[in-house]
Amino acid sequence: MYGLSVKSFRNHLFGFWALIVAGTLVVALQIASCSGSNSTTNRMVAPPPGSPGTQANDVLTYHNDIARSGLMPNETILTPGNVNSTSFGLLFTLPVDGKVDAQPLYVSSVGGHNLVIVATEHGSIYAFDADVGTGIWHTSVIPGESPSDDHGCSQVTPEIGITSTPVIDRNAGPNGTIYLVAMSKNSAGTYFQRLHALDLSTGLERPGSPKNVVASFPGAGDNSTGGMVVFDPGQYKERASLLLLNGVVYTAWSSHCDFRPYTGWIIGYDQNTLVQTSVLNLTPNGNEGSFWGSGAGPAADSSGNIIALEANGTFDTSLNAQGFPAQGDFGNSFLKITTTNGQLAVADFFTPFNVQSENSADADLGSGGALVLPDFTDGQGRTRHLAVGAGKDGHIYVIDRDNMGKFNSAGNQSYQDLNTSLGGSVFSMAAYFNGTIYYGAVGDTLKAFPIVNALVGSTPSSQSGNTFNYPGTTPAVSSNGTTNGIVWAAENANPAVLHAYDAGNLSRELYNSNQAANGRDHFGAGNKFITPTIAHGKVYVGTTNGVGAFGLLH
Repeated sequence: MYGLSVKSFRNHLFGFWALIVAGTLVVALQIASCSGSNSTTNRMVAPPPGSPGTQANDVLTYHNDIARSGLMPNETILTPGNVNSTSFGLLFTLPVDGKVDAQPLYVSSVGGHNLVIVATEHGSIYAFDADVGTGIWHTSVIPGESPSDDHGCSQVTPEIGITSTPVIDRNAGPNGTIYLVAMSKNSAGTYFQRLHALDLSTGLERPGSPKNVVASFPGAGDNSTGGMVVFDPGQYKERASLLLLNGVVYTAWSSHCDFRPYTGWIIGYDQNTLVQTSVLNLTPNGNEGSFWGSGAGPAADSSGNIIALEANGTFDTSLNAQGFPAQGDFGNSFLKITTTNGQLAVADFFTPFNVQSENSADADLGSGGALVLPDFTDGQGRTRHLAVGAGKDGHIYVIDRDNMGKFNSAGNQSYQDLNTSLGGSVFSMAAYFNGTIYYGAVGDTLKAFPIVNALVGSTPSSQSGNTFNYPGTTPAVSSNGTTNGIVWAAENANPAVLHAYDAGNLSRELYNSNQAANGRDHFGAGNKFITPTIAHGKVYVGTTNGVGAFGLLH
C-alpha cells in the first residue's frame, strides 16, 4: 500500500477548460490517447452545454452530507416527468478490478471534467469522466502488497481492499484531496490498515500519506496487555464510511464475522498531516461493539457531535452516578460523541432495555446507520434535535440528541420507539426529504414515514408495491429544492435493479431497470449495501464489478 502509487493514468478527452495544475508530483503511468476509454457503452448523451457541473452537484461523502440524509437537493435535470423507461435508462457501465462496496462519489469541474470516484476491494481507486465514462486516472494504493484475504468470513469476500466510502475535501491541498482506508497483506502475511490522502486531480499520494493505523486505549478488554487495549489491523476492516468533521478524518472499525478478539474503535486523524489526533474505544473492558452500519458512516450534527450506532458487544448494566456504564462499555448503543478540541468522549447514549438478549441473539442495533434530522418544533413549541436509527430488531428508534434516554432495564426511555412500523430487520439506513423519512427493511416494502410536530408517524404515508430481499435497501433522494422529489433504491438481485419512485407517493414507481425490453438497462450483478449516487442528471450504482451510470437517453 503504499508510498507513491505505481498505477496511474489519465485521459484528456475535452479541451474546453484548462486543466487544473496537478502539483509537482509526476503521474507514474499515463495514457496519452485522447480516444481511449475503459468503459463499456450502450448509449450516452453528450454533456449539456455550459458548465459540466457545479459544486452544488457534488457528492463528496457517504449519503451526501454528514447528517447522512441521502438527499441531493440540487437536481434540475431529472424529474418525475422524464424518469421513465422511454426517456431514461442505462448510459454506460464503468468496469473496475474488484467489488464496489463503497458508494461512488461525484466531483464537478476538476480539470475540465466532472468526475465519478470509484473505490474497489482490489485496493484501487478510479476517476472516470462522469458524463461519458472515459478513464481519467487509476491508482492502486497497495503496490508491492495484495488485498487482504477474507479471513474465513463471508461478509467481504473474496478480498478486502477499500471497503468503506472515502470522503473528499475539494479545498485540501492544491487540487482537492480524497481520503480513504485500504487493507492489505504483505508477502510475510502481515496485515496493514492504512489511511491515504490522494490528490483529486492525479490520484497520487499527498505528502505524509499513507499512514499506518496504530492505536491503543486504556482497558483490560480483548487484546489488551499491560492495561492497554491494542488495535490489531488484521482483526478489523473499515466497513463504516469515513467522516470528515472540523478538519479531522474519523475512522470507525468493524470485525470479521464477529471473530474475537476485537473491540469498538473510533480513531481520528488530522486531515492535513494524517497525524492521529484522538482514539476512543467503546468496549475497552469488554469485547465486540464494532461499527459497521451496513456501510453507513458515523453522522454528525451542527454542533460537531458524532452520532453513531454501535453493534453488539459488552454493555455494563451497572451504571455510575451519571448514568453511564461503570466500565465504559457501550456495546449495542446509540451514541453521541463530543469532538471538542479534537478529543473524543461519550456525551450521551441510548441502549435498548433488552440489550443483553439482543447481544446474545446477535440482534445488534449497529446493523443500520444513524440519520441526523433537521430541527423540528413539537406541539408545545419546543425545538427538537432528533436523530433516527434502526437495526436488526426492526425498531425505528427516534432519539432526542439533547436527552437520548440512556439505559433503563424496565423499558426504553428513547424519544420514540416505533416497534411495529417495519416488516423486517434493518441492514441499511434511512433517507430524508421534505418532512419524511424513507426506510427499506429486509423483506419489506420501501416505506415513507411523515414527521408531524416533531413526531415520526408509526404508519407509513405510502409504500412501494415491491419488496426488497436481503439486505433491504438504502434509499437516496433527488429533488429541486422541495419539488420533483424522486426516491431511488437499488435492489440486490442478479441482475441488479435500480428503482425510482415518486417521493410523495411511493406506490407510484416511475422506473426500474427491468422495464426496458431485451435487458437494455441491465448493469451487472447486485451488491449488498449499495446506495445510488445522483448528480447532475445521472444516477450511479455500484455492482460486484463496476458502476452503472443512468440518465436521459435523448
